Amino acid sequence: MDAVGSDQAAILAAAGAGPVGLMFAATRPERVKALILYQTTVRYLWDEDYPIGVPQEEWDRAAAEMQEGWGTGAMLDLVFPSRAGDERFRTWYAKLQRAISSPAVIAKYQEAERDVDARSLLSATTVPTLVIHRTDSEWSPIAHGRYLAEHIEGAKLVELPGADLAPYWDRPELTLDAIEEFVTGERREAPRKRQLATLVFTDIVDSTKKAEAMGDRRWHVLIELHDSTSRDLVESNAGHLIKTTGDGILATFDGPGRAIRSASILQDELARADLQIRIGIHTGEIEIRESDIGGIAVHLAARIMAEAGAGEILVSSTVRDLVVGSELQFDDRGPHALKGIEGEWELYSVS
Repeated sequence: MDAVGSDQAAILAAAGAGPVGLMFAATRPERVKALILYQTTVRYLWDEDYPIGVPQEEWDRAAAEMQEGWGTGAMLDLVFPSRAGDERFRTWYAKLQRAISSPAVIAKYQEAERDVDARSLLSATTVPTLVIHRTDSEWSPIAHGRYLAEHIEGAKLVELPGADLAPYWDRPELTLDAIEEFVTGERREAPRKRQLATLVFTDIVDSTKKAEAMGDRRWHVLIELHDSTSRDLVESNAGHLIKTTGDGILATFDGPGRAIRSASILQDELARADLQIRIGIHTGEIEIRESDIGGIAVHLAARIMAEAGAGEILVSSTVRDLVVGSELQFDDRGPHALKGIEGEWELYSVS
């Protein structure tokens, strides 16, 4: 720290480094802005006054298993259970083990870990401390994290779901958010996820009149048929049904050609049930929300649909341009002023 001119630092001590972090914070508090203890402990073995520790024989058995399998991805299921079924990761982890240590050195390291007892440092730790611990870990049970937080004055405990020994692979954003908020005093709003998609909006023509003429019961049966047909068709064509709108749907596809073909088939299927629909299609960037999507592209697709006639598939010039060279053909419907959308938009009908 002196060499680089760092007067103070936020210290992150994870797993076996926990006691080292505590030692530094207790003996050099003026150099520590904050201490973050991640998935660690002050002691591993059971003791009469530390009943949450592991019995000696259980420790010896686990240590022997790790030494015997070191370099083969030993104990991956225990230390990183979120990757237990990932054979590619297991191969990488085995290579990592061989690169960082030999079985003999690991044995020495485990002996040192076994004998650690840093409880005397807890009362001497006066710097702002954050304890982060996973709730489901077998390797380092949550009781160890709670013990740390209870015995360091003013410490904050954040319990996170999962069981991984390191924060990198299982929802790392949870750990990062907790650390950022603790160190800076605020948490940034997560950036909205955006992606390019082709949007399909549909609407049943004269749905209100049909519902009044048919009655609630028959109309309800017809709407259920509409929804199930739409869902099956969208999913069978690699689309994603975002939602039903009561008398229509909003769906996304990975390409405009697939979207147009699926929309055409849906029109034909629903026509057999005496349901005419109008369809609007646009390709643009959307915002991904929890169970919905948003953005100007969504509004644009809805406005295009509203301009379509009965049995018509109306698309934006963006869609038309993207499928140039395909067998799809279009009729020019000219420029349109779309409600709430600035400027005029060239629209085309799928012929």
